[in-house]
Amino acid sequence: MPEKQLKVTLIAHTPDPEKTCALAARTCYSALDTDGLQQLVQDKDQTAFLKRILGSGHTSVLEHASFTFSVEGVSRALLAQVTRHRIASFSVQSQRYVSLADGFGYIIPPRIKALGDEAVREFERQMDQMQQWYVAWQEKLGSGEGSNEDARFVLPNACETHITLTMNCRELLHFFSLRCCNRAQWEIREMARQMLAQCKRVAPAIFESAGPGCVSGPCPEGAKSCGRAAEMRELFLNL
Repeated sequence: MPEKQLKVTLIAHTPDPEKTCALAARTCYSALDTDGLQQLVQDKDQTAFLKRILGSGHTSVLEHASFTFSVEGVSRALLAQVTRHRIASFSVQSQRYVSLADGFGYIIPPRIKALGDEAVREFERQMDQMQQWYVAWQEKLGSGEGSNEDARFVLPNACETHITLTMNCRELLHFFSLRCCNRAQWEIREMARQMLAQCKRVAPAIFESAGPGCVSGPCPEGAKSCGRAAEMRELFLNL
Protein backbone atom coordinates (compact mmCIF):
# COMPACT_ATOMS: atom_id res chain seq x y z
CA MET A 1 0.00 0.00 0.00
CA PRO A 2 1.21 3.57 -0.62
CA GLU A 3 2.64 5.81 2.06
CA LYS A 4 0.00 7.55 4.18
CA GLN A 5 -0.07 11.32 4.71
CA LEU A 6 -0.66 12.86 8.13
CA LYS A 7 -4.06 14.52 8.39
CA VAL A 8 -5.67 16.10 11.48
CA THR A 9 -9.40 16.90 11.50
CA LEU A 10 -11.13 18.74 14.35
CA ILE A 11 -14.37 16.76 14.58
CA ALA A 12 -15.94 18.23 17.75
CA HIS A 13 -15.38 20.75 20.52
CA THR A 14 -17.20 22.35 23.42
CA PRO A 15 -19.64 24.92 22.02
CA ASP A 16 -18.31 28.46 22.62
CA PRO A 17 -15.26 27.20 24.51
CA GLU A 18 -14.07 30.67 25.43
CA LYS A 19 -17.42 31.66 26.92
CA THR A 20 -17.61 28.36 28.79
CA CYS A 21 -14.18 28.93 30.33
CA ALA A 22 -14.96 32.57 31.07
CA LEU A 23 -18.17 31.57 32.85
CA ALA A 24 -16.25 29.05 34.91
CA ALA A 25 -13.72 31.71 35.88
CA ARG A 26 -16.40 34.26 36.77
CA THR A 27 -18.02 31.68 39.03
CA CYS A 28 -14.96 32.03 41.28
CA TYR A 29 -15.16 35.82 41.56
CA SER A 30 -18.84 36.73 41.30
CA ALA A 31 -21.91 36.56 43.56
CA LEU A 32 -24.19 36.19 40.53
CA ASP A 33 -26.31 33.08 40.14
CA THR A 34 -26.15 30.84 37.08
CA ASP A 35 -28.65 32.89 35.08
CA GLY A 36 -26.80 36.08 35.89
CA LEU A 37 -23.43 34.62 34.92
CA GLN A 38 -24.78 33.27 31.65
CA GLN A 39 -26.33 36.62 30.81
CA LEU A 40 -23.10 38.45 31.62
CA VAL A 41 -21.05 36.15 29.44
CA GLN A 42 -23.50 36.41 26.55
CA ASP A 43 -23.85 40.19 26.70
CA LYS A 44 -20.19 41.11 26.88
CA ASP A 45 -17.12 40.02 24.95
CA GLN A 46 -15.01 37.87 27.25
CA THR A 47 -11.68 38.06 25.43
CA ALA A 48 -9.98 40.62 27.67
CA PHE A 49 -11.29 38.98 30.85
CA LEU A 50 -10.15 35.53 29.74
CA LYS A 51 -6.68 36.77 28.82
CA ARG A 52 -6.38 38.44 32.22
CA ILE A 53 -7.41 35.26 34.00
CA LEU A 54 -4.98 33.11 32.03
CA GLY A 55 -2.23 35.67 32.53
CA SER A 56 -2.69 35.30 36.27
CA GLY A 57 -2.09 31.54 36.00
CA HIS A 58 -5.69 30.53 36.75
CA THR A 59 -5.60 27.87 34.03
CA SER A 60 -7.79 25.28 35.75
CA VAL A 61 -10.83 27.01 34.19
CA LEU A 62 -9.62 25.74 30.80
CA GLU A 63 -10.45 22.19 31.81
CA HIS A 64 -14.14 22.93 31.20
CA ALA A 65 -13.67 22.98 27.40
CA SER A 66 -12.38 20.15 25.25
CA PHE A 67 -11.49 19.44 21.62
CA THR A 68 -11.74 16.12 19.77
CA PHE A 69 -9.56 15.32 16.76
CA SER A 70 -9.43 12.55 14.21
CA VAL A 71 -5.82 11.83 13.20
CA GLU A 72 -4.96 9.74 10.15
CA GLY A 73 -1.68 8.79 8.54
CA VAL A 74 0.42 8.48 11.69
CA SER A 75 2.66 5.64 12.79
CA ARG A 76 2.46 3.29 15.73
CA ALA A 77 5.69 4.98 16.84
CA LEU A 78 3.74 8.22 17.24
CA LEU A 79 1.01 6.37 19.13
CA ALA A 80 3.55 5.32 21.76
CA GLN A 81 4.44 8.98 22.29
CA VAL A 82 1.03 10.65 22.27
CA THR A 83 -0.47 8.22 24.79
CA ARG A 84 2.07 9.42 27.35
CA HIS A 85 -0.21 12.44 27.69
CA ARG A 86 -2.44 10.81 30.25
CA ILE A 87 -4.97 13.63 30.71
CA ALA A 88 -6.60 12.74 27.42
CA SER A 89 -8.86 10.14 25.85
CA PHE A 90 -7.76 7.92 22.97
CA SER A 91 -9.51 5.52 20.61
CA VAL A 92 -7.18 3.71 18.22
CA GLN A 93 -7.73 1.47 15.21
CA SER A 94 -7.22 -2.03 16.56
CA GLN A 95 -4.72 -4.40 14.99
CA ARG A 96 -6.52 -7.16 16.87
CA TYR A 97 -9.90 -6.64 15.22
CA VAL A 98 -8.86 -5.02 11.94
CA SER A 99 -7.10 -7.44 9.59
CA LEU A 100 -4.25 -6.02 7.51
CA ALA A 101 -4.14 -9.03 5.17
CA ASP A 102 -4.77 -6.78 2.15
CA GLY A 103 -1.85 -4.56 3.05
CA PHE A 104 -0.99 -1.86 5.57
CA GLY A 105 -0.18 1.80 5.10
CA TYR A 106 3.11 3.01 6.48
CA ILE A 107 5.03 6.17 7.25
CA ILE A 108 8.42 6.86 5.65
CA PRO A 109 10.66 9.06 7.85
CA PRO A 110 11.91 12.23 6.12
CA ARG A 111 15.56 11.34 6.75
CA ILE A 112 15.10 8.12 4.80
CA LYS A 113 13.44 10.04 1.94
CA ALA A 114 16.35 12.47 1.97
CA LEU A 115 18.71 9.59 1.11
CA GLY A 116 17.08 9.30 -2.31
CA ASP A 117 14.85 7.06 -4.37
CA GLU A 118 16.85 3.88 -3.87
CA ALA A 119 16.64 4.24 -0.09
CA VAL A 120 12.87 4.71 -0.34
CA ARG A 121 12.56 1.63 -2.54
CA GLU A 122 14.60 -0.37 -0.04
CA PHE A 123 12.30 0.79 2.76
CA GLU A 124 9.24 -0.14 0.68
CA ARG A 125 10.67 -3.60 0.00
CA GLN A 126 11.12 -4.10 3.73
CA MET A 127 7.49 -3.08 4.34
CA ASP A 128 6.38 -5.56 1.67
CA GLN A 129 8.43 -8.30 3.33
CA MET A 130 6.79 -7.64 6.70
CA GLN A 131 3.39 -7.74 5.02
CA GLN A 132 4.25 -11.19 3.66
CA TRP A 133 5.36 -12.36 7.10
CA TYR A 134 2.12 -11.04 8.61
CA VAL A 135 -0.08 -12.88 6.10
CA ALA A 136 1.97 -16.07 6.51
CA TRP A 137 1.43 -16.02 10.27
CA GLN A 138 -2.28 -15.36 9.82
CA GLU A 139 -2.49 -18.45 7.64
CA LYS A 140 -0.52 -20.57 10.09
CA LEU A 141 -2.60 -19.37 13.06
CA GLY A 142 -5.89 -19.96 11.26
CA SER A 143 -9.03 -17.87 11.08
CA GLY A 144 -10.02 -18.17 14.72
CA GLU A 145 -9.84 -15.54 17.43
CA GLY A 146 -6.30 -14.44 18.16
CA SER A 147 -4.96 -14.77 14.63
CA ASN A 148 -4.65 -11.04 13.98
CA GLU A 149 -3.38 -10.15 17.44
CA ASP A 150 -0.52 -12.65 17.27
CA ALA A 151 0.35 -12.09 13.59
CA ARG A 152 0.71 -8.33 14.27
CA PHE A 153 3.89 -8.95 16.27
CA VAL A 154 5.88 -8.84 13.01
CA LEU A 155 4.42 -5.47 11.97
CA PRO A 156 6.73 -2.41 12.19
CA ASN A 157 6.51 0.88 14.10
CA ALA A 158 6.09 2.45 10.65
CA CYS A 159 2.64 0.83 10.34
CA GLU A 160 -0.02 3.50 9.87
CA THR A 161 -2.86 3.91 12.34
CA HIS A 162 -5.96 6.06 12.89
CA ILE A 163 -6.59 7.80 16.22
CA THR A 164 -9.45 9.76 17.77
CA LEU A 165 -8.21 11.85 20.68
CA THR A 166 -9.80 14.32 23.07
CA MET A 167 -8.04 16.81 25.34
CA ASN A 168 -9.25 19.70 27.44
CA CYS A 169 -7.80 23.12 26.70
CA ARG A 170 -5.44 23.13 29.66
CA GLU A 171 -3.89 19.83 28.59
CA LEU A 172 -3.74 21.03 24.99
CA LEU A 173 -1.63 24.02 26.04
CA HIS A 174 0.72 21.65 27.87
CA PHE A 175 0.77 19.28 24.89
CA PHE A 176 1.60 22.11 22.48
CA SER A 177 4.37 23.43 24.73
CA LEU A 178 6.14 20.07 24.48
CA ARG A 179 5.23 18.72 21.07
CA CYS A 180 5.43 21.89 18.95
CA CYS A 181 9.04 22.32 20.03
CA ASN A 182 11.72 21.74 17.39
CA ARG A 183 13.25 19.12 19.66
CA ALA A 184 10.07 17.00 19.55
CA GLN A 185 10.01 14.04 17.15
CA TRP A 186 9.14 15.24 13.63
CA GLU A 187 5.87 13.32 13.27
CA ILE A 188 4.21 14.31 16.53
CA ARG A 189 5.48 17.87 16.00
CA GLU A 190 3.62 18.09 12.68
CA MET A 191 0.49 16.62 14.26
CA ALA A 192 0.64 19.14 17.11
CA ARG A 193 1.05 22.06 14.72
CA GLN A 194 -1.99 20.99 12.70
CA MET A 195 -4.00 20.61 15.90
CA LEU A 196 -2.96 24.04 17.17
CA ALA A 197 -3.84 25.78 13.90
CA GLN A 198 -7.38 24.40 14.15
CA CYS A 199 -7.71 25.25 17.86
CA LYS A 200 -6.69 28.85 17.15
CA ARG A 201 -9.50 29.28 14.66
CA VAL A 202 -12.08 28.22 17.25
CA ALA A 203 -10.66 29.78 20.44
CA PRO A 204 -8.06 32.44 19.54
CA ALA A 205 -8.01 34.03 23.00
CA ILE A 206 -7.17 30.72 24.68
CA PHE A 207 -4.53 29.64 22.17
CA GLU A 208 -3.12 33.04 21.22
CA SER A 209 0.30 32.34 22.78
CA ALA A 210 0.20 28.56 22.46
CA GLY A 211 3.13 26.66 21.07
CA PRO A 212 6.61 25.75 22.31
CA GLY A 213 7.82 27.38 25.49
CA CYS A 214 9.86 29.97 23.58
CA VAL A 215 6.67 31.61 22.26
CA SER A 216 5.74 33.16 25.60
CA GLY A 217 9.10 33.19 27.40
CA PRO A 218 12.70 32.02 27.31
CA CYS A 219 13.40 28.63 25.77
CA PRO A 220 12.98 25.97 28.48
CA GLU A 221 15.43 23.59 26.78
CA GLY A 222 18.50 25.39 28.11
CA ALA A 223 21.74 24.11 26.55
CA LYS A 224 19.68 21.82 24.29
CA SER A 225 17.84 24.73 22.67
CA CYS A 226 17.54 24.69 18.87
CA GLY A 227 18.71 28.31 18.87
CA ARG A 228 15.75 29.47 16.77
CA ALA A 229 13.52 31.01 19.44
CA ALA A 230 12.81 34.24 17.55
CA GLU A 231 11.89 32.32 14.40
CA MET A 232 9.61 29.96 16.31
CA ARG A 233 7.96 32.81 18.17
CA GLU A 234 7.07 34.52 14.90
CA LEU A 235 5.89 31.26 13.33
CA PHE A 236 3.48 30.33 16.11
CA LEU A 237 2.15 33.79 16.86
CA ASN A 238 1.14 34.00 13.19
CA LEU A 239 -0.03 30.39 12.81
